[in-house]
Amino acid sequence: MRWSSLVSRLARGLTLIPLLFALSVEAQEAKPFSNEQLEQMTAQVALYPDSLLAQLFMATTYPDDFAAAAAWSKAHPDAKGDDAVKMVANEPWDPSVASLVAFPEVLITLGEKPDWVRNVGDAFLAQPEDVMNAVQRLRQKAQQAGNLKTNEQIKVTSAAPEAAPATTTVVVKQSTPPPQVIVIEPAQPTVVYVPAYNPTVVYGPWPYAAYPPYYYPPPPGYWFSRTIMTGIAWGVGIGVSNALWGGCNWGRGDIDINVNRYNNINVNKRIDVNSNRTSWNHNPDRRGNTPYRGGDNTRKNLEKKRDAGDREQFRGRDGGDASRDASRERAAKSMQDRGVPVDKGSASERAKSVDRDNARQKAETADRSAARDKAKSAERDNALKGAGDSKARQQVDRGNASKQAAQQKASAPRAGGDGGSRPQKASGGGAARPQAQKAAASGGGGGGGRAAGAAGRGK
Repeated sequence: MRWSSLVSRLARGLTLIPLLFALSVEAQEAKPFSNEQLEQMTAQVALYPDSLLAQLFMATTYPDDFAAAAAWSKAHPDAKGDDAVKMVANEPWDPSVASLVAFPEVLITLGEKPDWVRNVGDAFLAQPEDVMNAVQRLRQKAQQAGNLKTNEQIKVTSAAPEAAPATTTVVVKQSTPPPQVIVIEPAQPTVVYVPAYNPTVVYGPWPYAAYPPYYYPPPPGYWFSRTIMTGIAWGVGIGVSNALWGGCNWGRGDIDINVNRYNNINVNKRIDVNSNRTSWNHNPDRRGNTPYRGGDNTRKNLEKKRDAGDREQFRGRDGGDASRDASRERAAKSMQDRGVPVDKGSASERAKSVDRDNARQKAETADRSAARDKAKSAERDNALKGAGDSKARQQVDRGNASKQAAQQKASAPRAGGDGGSRPQKASGGGAARPQAQKAAASGGGGGGGRAAGAAGRGK
């Protein structure tokens, strides 16, 4: 008996090895979903109003909470709208899951397909842009087939997608966004109709035979309009004011949150940001026991992304900043299309560069001013140095006198062999005496003497 029991336990252990190996391979590989797979998964919900679709995508990333909320809706068949959401305010579920109790037919229908919930959630976590592009392709098919148009329940419009901001984050992408997006909104902002339809009919001929669309019929008792097999059926309008606080940002491939609406309904789990709009981030702490596709690596990456988002919100960055970044990106692209060179750095980087340049210029100006002032001060010091020294003044005077004497000597004529004579010195009467004697000889008498004396005195 003991030997047979040991063999039995060993056999059971061996049967678990392939399963563990398969899970390990899945965690390591986690290959991206193809476009065909994504359209197959989203065909069931692609025609939901944008706000409901956004909150459904968020909720599918928490499969355990999703299952618990679906069970609650089954137990409370009459609860719907904002009142139902307030009834589950103390449940530990993620707010995106709690919001879906406003639409019990959605929770009950999809909650019965846990594999679909998990696959859609994993796809949206790993390839959000591809998931949203798949929805847009399906909406275009339904529109071309004549099954998607404005009516009493919804308003259908087309718009250019908001430009995605530049990012250095590596994201798995299998497709490019469409040039235009189809937006589905409730015809009345506070009344939401949930559509039900057969994907094999509403989208026209299905192009992927290997990936037929999923079709999950609604639970009994929730539908009253024409049969789903002929197109789209609409359930009873559900009045909501704050239960729907999410929105699809088709250009960036993510979810926007209306903070005011969110805080009005989730009073115990409020968001504290400086804007009425912020971006959604998955919270790995609420994942529960369901493993991620990609294993621990996926969890670690999601934790880093959540922590980075929390830091941005703490610093005051919000959805408004993201919108401004997108606007700047569109303006930059427009300038590039016109041949105008554009600095690809962010606005904050350009501001920092300007600040650095200004600081450097101020420093250089200050250095030049200081050097100029120092030079002037040195010149004044040299000019004034020794100005009160008497010996120094005497030396200066003697130097000037010697210089003047040398100049006079250089300009005076000198005697030479060419017959020149030195200038004669004038004396008291040396030249007047011969003239006086001559005058006396001619009989000038006393008058001549007086003249001679006058001449001598004149000299």
